[in-house]
Amino acid sequence: MDSVKPSAVPTPAKSRLARTFAKVLHLRMATGVAPVDGNQKVKSEDNVSEDLNVVGKGGMSLSFDKDEELENKVALEALLAKLFACVSSVKASYAQLQYAQSPYDADGIQAADQMVVSELMSLSELKQCYLKKQFDPSPETAMLSAEIQEQKSVVKTYEIMRKKLESQLRLKDSELIFLREKLEEEKKQNRLIEKRLNQSGQLHVLDNLHHSGLSPSHFVTVLRHAVKSIRSFVRLMVEEMKYNSWDIDAAANAIQPSVVYWKDDHKCFSFESYVCRQMFDAFNYPNFSLSFPDKKKMDHQLFFRQFMELKSVKPKEFLAQKPKSTFAKFCHVKYLRLLNPKLESSLFGNLTQRNTVNAGEFPSSTFFSSFTEMAKRVWLLHCLAFSFDPEASIFQVSKGSRFSEVYMESVADEVFLSPESDHQVAFTVVPGFRIDKTVIQCQVYLSPFQTKR
Repeated sequence: MDSVKPSAVPTPAKSRLARTFAKVLHLRMATGVAPVDGNQKVKSEDNVSEDLNVVGKGGMSLSFDKDEELENKVALEALLAKLFACVSSVKASYAQLQYAQSPYDADGIQAADQMVVSELMSLSELKQCYLKKQFDPSPETAMLSAEIQEQKSVVKTYEIMRKKLESQLRLKDSELIFLREKLEEEKKQNRLIEKRLNQSGQLHVLDNLHHSGLSPSHFVTVLRHAVKSIRSFVRLMVEEMKYNSWDIDAAANAIQPSVVYWKDDHKCFSFESYVCRQMFDAFNYPNFSLSFPDKKKMDHQLFFRQFMELKSVKPKEFLAQKPKSTFAKFCHVKYLRLLNPKLESSLFGNLTQRNTVNAGEFPSSTFFSSFTEMAKRVWLLHCLAFSFDPEASIFQVSKGSRFSEVYMESVADEVFLSPESDHQVAFTVVPGFRIDKTVIQCQVYLSPFQTKR
């Protein structure tokens, strides 16, 4: 058996060359013999040799160039895949670093910082590989690994973002809970203040008042509390309108047409004027014309006793005890006039309260409770007005009248900041009163004075 010499073991280049030669020889053998007139015509060795030289010099060179170009392209793609994977890892590590800062996590920050440094070093190594052209020997495997790493980094980034958003959501939830608690506290505080105002409406300061000591200042005190209750009721009514998507501007314009308001929120005065107009209608007549006592035999003491009886009692309790009283009839009539069926249906979606009042009963709703509190104070003012001898009278100012400080008080101070020196009455908000020679100003809303042409 012959020994194998070292030169007999082919190298990769020689092996590729041998395979190429084998292919070429096989090709020449397959194409070198051609039948001519039934005879075999064989090319000469010189021709075959020339053909081999052509193939060897041209075909081998083209094959080597294409293979090398393809290998370089695949290697660069693998390097780019590693680069993108490394950048995604840096992004994920930086996101982890930011997440660890709030809330502050010292260990998390240190670990994320090390990850960022490690990934930056990997980027530096990739740069050196590119400059030195040290490419991965298995580019296909490298590309798959890089894609897996990139997807893992993307998933990690989204996971961190999810945690961060959940943390922010918890923070917002806690803020919402805090604000709700604060809102409830403010509502309780408002209810306490409103309760104090309502309690002050019971007029404890007049507990020791006697008919002989009655003076206009007592009337002013009761009037002030009546106006407060009217404004409280108006505020509640407007809130109900807004809740039911009313056009507040259109409603205000329907009550007081063609009025130019100094401020947008002054439109509430038009609603206040409507309520006052309804509640004080027939104020000059004893018991608002609900009963007909003889004015010549007017018993001022009787009205004063009615005032003292009702002033310290809650209206709900009084109506329950005396559902047939004149005050109960007053509440019945005024409620039906103040809230017509269309208005009540629009506010509450039904006529339940109206039907209850028509049946001679009284609803237990918050809205009706606010109404009865207002009605009580207007009724007290009426009783006190007829406790004087002569009784107090009511007045209001017509639209377009020139403003007079003797008879009028402006509900909006902004009007006096305007360059206009003269102002006229747009409408009366709260009526005024006369007690003998004492004038209690009516409250009016003013507009710039317009000279008649």
